[in-house]
Amino acid sequence: MKARMLLLTAALCFAGTALSFAQSPQMGTWKLDEAKSKIPAGMVKNSTVIYAADGDNVKVTTDGTGGDGKPMHTEWTGKFDGKEYPLTGDPTADSRSYKTVNEHELEITSKKSGKETNKGKVVVSKDGKTRTLHLTANDAAGKKVSGVSMYDKQ
Repeated sequence: MKARMLLLTAALCFAGTALSFAQSPQMGTWKLDEAKSKIPAGMVKNSTVIYAADGDNVKVTTDGTGGDGKPMHTEWTGKFDGKEYPLTGDPTADSRSYKTVNEHELEITSKKSGKETNKGKVVVSKDGKTRTLHLTANDAAGKKVSGVSMYDKQ
């Protein structure tokens, strides 16, 4: 009887976790709308961003171009709890944190060797069809640059 109860409890926890990710407006595949975006030269341009459940974590995968114009693929797995988790594929950062502000908004911070390299916020529209990334970073010369990237849900 205890084994049955334990199995049922585990199944409910798994279903609850999957349901909470499925309901999050952040989750899914997002494609860059370059015409609506304002991305300055020298700033990262992510053409595709994918938020997917990975167990009780979220995996964020990006494909695009780095500030130098070369292809870039990044992967981050963690929670939207404001803590730093490892980031791979970005030469300007080795960790990233996401913090939930509300159901439609996240704060994002990337760091390299503990030093902040970019910061911004991600906002998903109320209808869940568009995603806006407001990002401030330092370019190769150390000058602050800001951009706005607009994405459409796929």
